[in-house]
Amino acid sequence: MPSIALMGTMLVFGVPLVFSIILAMSFYISATPISISLVSQRIFSGLDSYSILAVPLFVLAGELMNKSGITSRIIDFANALVGHFRGGLAQVNVWSSVMFAGISGSAVADTSALGRVFIPQMEKQGYSKEFSSALTAASSVIGPMIPPSIPVIIYALIASGVSVPALFLAGIVPGLLSAMALSLFVFYYATRNNIEARVERTSRRKALIKAFIPLTMPIFILGSILMGIVTPTEAAAFAAFYALMVGMFVYKSLKISDLPEVFMRSMRDSSVVLILIAVVAVANWILTFSRVPQHISEYVLSTISDPIMFLIMVNLILLGVGLFLEGIAAMLILIPIFHPIAMSFGIDPVHFGTVVIFNLMIGLITPPMGICLFVSNTISNVGIAKISKQVIPLFLLEVAVLFFITFVPQSVLFLPNLFGY
Repeated sequence: MPSIALMGTMLVFGVPLVFSIILAMSFYISATPISISLVSQRIFSGLDSYSILAVPLFVLAGELMNKSGITSRIIDFANALVGHFRGGLAQVNVWSSVMFAGISGSAVADTSALGRVFIPQMEKQGYSKEFSSALTAASSVIGPMIPPSIPVIIYALIASGVSVPALFLAGIVPGLLSAMALSLFVFYYATRNNIEARVERTSRRKALIKAFIPLTMPIFILGSILMGIVTPTEAAAFAAFYALMVGMFVYKSLKISDLPEVFMRSMRDSSVVLILIAVVAVANWILTFSRVPQHISEYVLSTISDPIMFLIMVNLILLGVGLFLEGIAAMLILIPIFHPIAMSFGIDPVHFGTVVIFNLMIGLITPPMGICLFVSNTISNVGIAKISKQVIPLFLLEVAVLFFITFVPQSVLFLPNLFGY
């Protein structure tokens, strides 16, 4: 308990999560027979996994795609599909996130790449900066749900035995449902504020031809994994190679002089995730050594007998945790505790994983620690408070989707079942 209080105190004073966990663990270990040298050993063993290589490779693929100018081609295609509807540019914002999700697999990358395009343009067409920023952040939650997805790979690493391809397939429906819910709200918002579709009609055929190559990338990635040709890590390497070849030799927009910056950004973004995985692996080992998950599991099973009530409890806890912890960090800490309990209730591991991932991704747009809100605010500079007010209805829509997939398991399981998972 004192070590938890120490970690909480350090977080309150702004100490980064990684260092807070390390110091709290060291304080705990000092009062046990465990050698402090085991901490460094466990940090390295926490990264000793072939599957973890998929994380920096997918990050690199996303950076290469961004630098190659893929974003503008995807936006043009989304514009050709939905730009003529009421609230045209905002509709394009939402559905560009759906298409961009198949490239980056990261909500933060989506917010950063698409926000720089849409927030200024939406303001020119009569949308407030606050709403534009909120919509960009909310639609970016779709990114980690539609494959490829970095959080899915990390979840599968934590909850051993859960199929990555099955989780990839299971995330498609929640991602599309979120997009449809946001799209309907955009229609309502544009109607109420009398904002017409002032997006120039473009040829769908020409837009599809321009966007065809980037749009085929997620098909190749998911298809090769589902057919058993490659592992997720190998698919990530293929994605990076594909992005490099397209940028340098097809579009010729990516130059050799751009590569150092691309690699530096990829290393920086990857290192943040990887050091967190390594440190939390140590924390989970100590928790297991102390039998904390077993004690929590016994308590939950003795007080809750219904799997539906357990899912409701998990959703409420994760929504609360999402206010203060980044999604991957929360996943690394809580999944080793919740996953075994879910299995003891007979809950499908793919269903449970999809619910957890979507829940924690919603946390990316909840203040005070919603990362996507901060990224969006760095572009619009209107203030987190104003963006947070505008994001409330969008947040509630995504929570409604969350509870729908929670209570209707087949909504996420029918695609994995269709492919034999």
